[in-house]
Amino acid sequence: MTNLKDIAFRMTGSGKGILAADESTPTCTNRFNSIGVDSTPENRNEYRDLLITANGMEKYIGGVIMFDETIRQSTTCENKIPFVEYLTKKGVVPGIKVDKGAKNLAGFENEKVTEGLDGLRERLNEYYELGARFAKWRAVIRIGDNTPSLGCYEANAHALARYAALCQESGLVPIVEPEVLMNGTHTIDKCYDVTDKALKITFEQLIKQNVSLEGMVLKPNMVISALDCAEKASVEKVADMTLKCLKANVPSEVTGIAFLSGGQSSDDATKHLNAMNAQDDNLPWNLTFSYGRALQHDALNSWGGKNRQEAQKRFLQRAKNNSLACSGVFSN
Repeated sequence: MTNLKDIAFRMTGSGKGILAADESTPTCTNRFNSIGVDSTPENRNEYRDLLITANGMEKYIGGVIMFDETIRQSTTCENKIPFVEYLTKKGVVPGIKVDKGAKNLAGFENEKVTEGLDGLRERLNEYYELGARFAKWRAVIRIGDNTPSLGCYEANAHALARYAALCQESGLVPIVEPEVLMNGTHTIDKCYDVTDKALKITFEQLIKQNVSLEGMVLKPNMVISALDCAEKASVEKVADMTLKCLKANVPSEVTGIAFLSGGQSSDDATKHLNAMNAQDDNLPWNLTFSYGRALQHDALNSWGGKNRQEAQKRFLQRAKNNSLACSGVFSN
């Protein structure tokens, strides 16, 4: 598994993070609708191209997660270089989203389980041949009055572990993403309890399925107040409680932890990551970012379907800020 560990480090080490550009076509359509741009294959290709070909993005980005459509697309320049080839030449690891989305968990009201294990081995082998070197699978855990249940924790953890084992068999680094959603009114303490249990059960399953922890990347939520919580936790408290939860549950063998941004604003996602790295620079794993909207929001709004240069400028600034946060040296 040495090669997988090396790839995981390239994705998450040396102040670099991961660009999550794996929005499904419906999600991308919603985002394009918000800026008045038609969601055609050509426009989606153009938008992904401006991110991937932004000059110098490889200084801050170690990996890019793509959707099935995107991994088969090419740059829009005259010689049309496949995205996978372009990224690889830049030293950026190409990746692919492979789950089939969160579906209703049978027998459990208001809970989800992520599907996509059927035929996954064959799909992973195809993506490896296309040039992908890592994959992503997202589990969704919702906090409610009576949720999550043990059944939800265990179903999602088992699926994540089976996916991770199949990835490593195929030569791909698995990003393991057990996301506790920010939706709701719960407190940061409740988020801690649920995240603690989700991580504990996930790593129990990963170990049972013989997944190499060195050859994976964890993509967790931060421990944070819900979006509609009356009392918002401070940046320092988010950093404190997130680090406490990670130290209690994530084995030191894991190479990198790349946070999702969830429903955080772009600024908050950067500040929280920075506070964690500023607080403790002697962690056993690299602590970085795997942001989608928090990296792209400014760029998308600046682009508007036509302003490519300004969009690239805004994207690079966000990427640089988060790279600085990986070392705890970001300042407003």
